[in-house]
Amino acid sequence: MARKVLPDAEVSRRRFARRQWRRRWLTWKYVVGAFLVVLAAGATVWALWFSSWLSVEGVEVRGTSVLDAAEVTEAAQVPDGQALVSVDLAGVEARVEALAPVLDAQVTRQWPDRVLVEVEERTAIAVVELAGRVRGMDADGVLFRDYPKVPGDLPRVLAASGIDSEALRESAAVVAALPDDLAATVDHVEVESIDRISFVLRDEREVLWGSAEETELKAQVLPALLRQEGSVFDISVPARPTVRP
Repeated sequence: MARKVLPDAEVSRRRFARRQWRRRWLTWKYVVGAFLVVLAAGATVWALWFSSWLSVEGVEVRGTSVLDAAEVTEAAQVPDGQALVSVDLAGVEARVEALAPVLDAQVTRQWPDRVLVEVEERTAIAVVELAGRVRGMDADGVLFRDYPKVPGDLPRVLAASGIDSEALRESAAVVAALPDDLAATVDHVEVESIDRISFVLRDEREVLWGSAEETELKAQVLPALLRQEGSVFDISVPARPTVRP
């Protein structure tokens, strides 16, 4: 059967119609695509900011031993029901780090409905007896916890009346500089002022340390000096240490 041949005018008309259809389809495709993008963005905004699906339902706390989780949660002040995306993480970190036992805090969102607070607590290197309280002190001289009694594995710091925080920081730097084996022999540290720090060993020998200046050098000199006979070891000037009977 012979194929029907269309007139040139009809062929042109059909080609024109197909081109018009393709143009309209491309136009509608972009319109529909843009509509779907806007719809998806709107749904996302609604879900993040207004939906109860992604709102805070609790705070998870990790890394505490001195503090308990309830204390950290209370300090964090993250209200239940707040949109998780709107939680001020930096603000939460600042409030948690204001707790004396906290050295550092990291706060993150845990989708879909939790705030995670990871805490690094301070470590006590000595205890200070002040006004009838036994306080733990870290390497920065921060008093951050109470003890019911003096722990047997930490040296005591005996602070003179009216001692200031700077002198306590100096004494903390001294204790932190001691080698572990030497620190274990210290009975207590006496702090009269920022440059008059001394400590008494468990065998009652006394070490006159002075200030926290040249602490590393003093820590290197002392072990050899303690091998000599004597009861008072003065390393306040580590280049010229002395031993007195």
